[in-house]
Formats: sequence, C-alpha cells, structure tokens
Amino acid sequence: MDFKTHISVRDLSVSYGTAVALKNITVEIPEKKITAIIGPSGCGKSTLLKSFNRMIDLAEGARVSGAIVVDGENIFDPGVEVTAIRKKMGLLSQRPFVLPMSIYDNVAYGPRIHGTGSRKVLDPLVERYLREADLWEEVKDRLSQPASRLSVGQQQRLCLARGLAVEPEIILGDEPTSALDPKSSRKIEQRFLELKDDYTIVIVTHILRQAKRLADYVVFLYLGELIEAGPAQEIFRNPQKEMTREYIGGTIS
Repeated sequence: MDFKTHISVRDLSVSYGTAVALKNITVEIPEKKITAIIGPSGCGKSTLLKSFNRMIDLAEGARVSGAIVVDGENIFDPGVEVTAIRKKMGLLSQRPFVLPMSIYDNVAYGPRIHGTGSRKVLDPLVERYLREADLWEEVKDRLSQPASRLSVGQQQRLCLARGLAVEPEIILGDEPTSALDPKSSRKIEQRFLELKDDYTIVIVTHILRQAKRLADYVVFLYLGELIEAGPAQEIFRNPQKEMTREYIGGTIS
C-alpha cells in the first residue's frame, strides 16, 4: 500500500520509573487512513498513542527518548508549543468526558478558546460538527440542555464533535468504543470510516474484529516492542512474524 506518512515515530522509548513501556519503536503512520494499534493489555498501545499528542507528559515519572515527527517537526523538540500539537490531534478516551455545560457549549468550547466568540459564527460551526459526529438530528432541539443528560454513546459522539471543532488534522482514539453498547459502537465506527477522507485516524483497540473492520494499516505491539506493522490486509491475511500469527490466531493474548 502506497501512502504518505503523517506521523513518523523514530526510535521512541518510554519508561515509567524503572518500568519500560516502549522500546525503540520506529514506525510510520499513514495520512488520511485508519491505523489500528493492536496487542495484548499492557503492551504499550495507549502509551504510544498518548505520545503522539504529548499527553504522556502528564504521566508521573514518564521519561521519553527518540522522536515523533508530525508535519516535519519533532514534537519533543524543546521549542515546540505543546498546545499547538494537541490542537492538531483530537483525542477520544475510553470513556466520554463531557464538560459540565450544555451540549452547544461543549462543541463551542474549543472555537471560543481560540478566539471565536460570536454566535453568528459559532451556530453553523456547532451544527457542522454535530452533523459530522452524527448527533445533530438527535440533539438539535435541546442544545441548551446539559451534556450530562445524554446517553453514554451520545456523549462519546459529542466528545468527537468537540474534538473536531478545533479543526485537528489527526483523530486519536484510545479504545473509543470499549464503554459503549453495540449500536453506539457501530455509530462511532461508521463515523471513523467516513471521516478518514479528511483526517488521519489512529485507534488503540484490543478487539481484533474491530481492527479488521476499520483498519487500513496495523501496528502490532507486544511487551513494549514493535513486532510488525503494515497494511491491514497483509497483516491479517499473511503476517510475516510468528508472534503476529499467534496473536491473530488467539494463541497468545
């Protein structure tokens, strides 16, 4: 599969105190594709994802070496503005974290922080991103209600809309459907498939069926090491590494 690289990970290692989470990871993440990071629990999937937007900085005792290059810039360079890096990357966590405000204000929050204050500008923006998250029709008549009244599945789509509203280049999902019912999970998956034409999407998932449904590209980690990466069809149909074959076949978990 030919692709343009959007995120280039170069010899990345991450440790927490004496515990090594990632060991010398080098991998390319394609632009405007869905990349699934797979592997057993505790293998470093979320650590890798949180390195992309420097949320790893918030982890106590975390030490990072190596480089992650996004748009030609190493995001760990001393002069890099972390807020600008995070603006490029919307993050969906395992559980939705809606802000303690209205549905409308959740979506408008990011644009307001970045200087957009007028309702004349915000109204169409809020509608646009709620539509992109496939939530508009469900909430258009109750935008002033607290976001906390939404179902968990709706809250996750609201978090997606809030993330899109800051106009990121990249969407990160840390097991973004693990707390959702099957119907809500399908809605999030469908949005990802439709959004990849405009965004680079990277998800962590422990559900192989989900990776097979969504991924164009797969990164397989095991005990903090990169075992194999490549186009999803090749990884799932003809993995090159024995450990990949065992994981996909269910021999190791």
